[in-house]
Amino acid sequence: MWETLFWIYLTNATFLLVHEMDSAYWKEWELFHLPGGPGFFMALHLPIVFLALWGVRQIVLHQTAGAVIALVLGASGAIGFGLHTFFIRTGHPEFKTPVSLALIGGMLISSLAQIVVAVRVLIG
Repeated sequence: MWETLFWIYLTNATFLLVHEMDSAYWKEWELFHLPGGPGFFMALHLPIVFLALWGVRQIVLHQTAGAVIALVLGASGAIGFGLHTFFIRTGHPEFKTPVSLALIGGMLISSLAQIVVAVRVLIG
């Protein structure tokens, strides 16, 4: 089950991290009314990327922390899908390109799969 979690996690982390690159293109800090502009937005991503990469290591080592981080990453992907869907449906022009939509859709699918597998790993 750890091997499955590893591959789903790696796939989901890829979708999420590339989506965050897309977020910089769309100036997501403006969409969420975050202060500090692009510099602060990038600084916020330092611990996020670190945590995502650390989670991979923990999964490879079969550590409980890896499965917990997988749950957190999965939840963030599912929540991200919901937030972006809300913004799209309320008329925001951001994230409507085919690539942006594919990233957001990929996040949801891989996040839900990741949550299921992480829970299975945790309950043993």
